[in-house]
Amino acid sequence: MQPIQAQTLDGHWDRRLRSGTVVPDQVLDLHGHNLDGAWSAIDRTLEHAIARGDRVVLLVTGHARKGEPPIARGRIRAAVHDWLAASRHAPSIAAVRDAHRRHGGGGSLYLILRRGS
Repeated sequence: MQPIQAQTLDGHWDRRLRSGTVVPDQVLDLHGHNLDGAWSAIDRTLEHAIARGDRVVLLVTGHARKGEPPIARGRIRAAVHDWLAASRHAPSIAAVRDAHRRHGGGGSLYLILRRGS
């Protein structure tokens, strides 16, 4: 199976995401969370989004910081793809894409959920 971030969407979805015209159904801002708190918040948000039939969750992770460890900021951003792939909700995630700059650019991700998952 492909990693979630490499999975393809149809052209309509990709155009909407690139242009920033997609409207997220939910927004989760992880600023101020530690790693454990962020993981719990992602899990809860995905559970609620799936139950409600949402299609797009905007996940605000913050920008990864370049440089030599130990850099505390950016750890959530660095871990999020692995967390999503290992999540109990992974089968419900159609794709993960970088957000348009109007939604946070490189510091945010769109989680596209499968219809009826």
